[in-house]
Amino acid sequence: QVQLVESGGGLVQAGGSLRLSCAASGRTPSVYAMGWFRQAPGKEREFVAAISWTGIRINYADSVKGRFTISRDRAKNTVYLQMNSLKPEDTAVYYCNLDRELEPIVRMRVLSPWGQGTQVTVSS
Repeated sequence: QVQLVESGGGLVQAGGSLRLSCAASGRTPSVYAMGWFRQAPGKEREFVAAISWTGIRINYADSVKGRFTISRDRAKNTVYLQMNSLKPEDTAVYYCNLDRELEPIVRMRVLSPWGQGTQVTVSS
């Protein structure tokens, strides 16, 4: 089983920045892509960003393109999400997850049970 621990959330004013981290541990595949997702109150969980094992392939949801940047440190089994120019509509609980390939992550198909997530609140 894979364990995922997200951190870095908080309260920030609109226009501000946050950097989220997610560490994977346990029985991770030898090669895997990672992604970020979010769930706002009263809404379904949605895809935010994904990065391939090599880091060469990256995919973003249209709503965050140009503002968010995903990266990873394979040695640390960690994925990051740098969030700039935050908007109130970015308010949500942010989760990470993984799959052996990037495309399933974009389609919300993931391998691991969901972690606790980290709350991001953007005030106007």
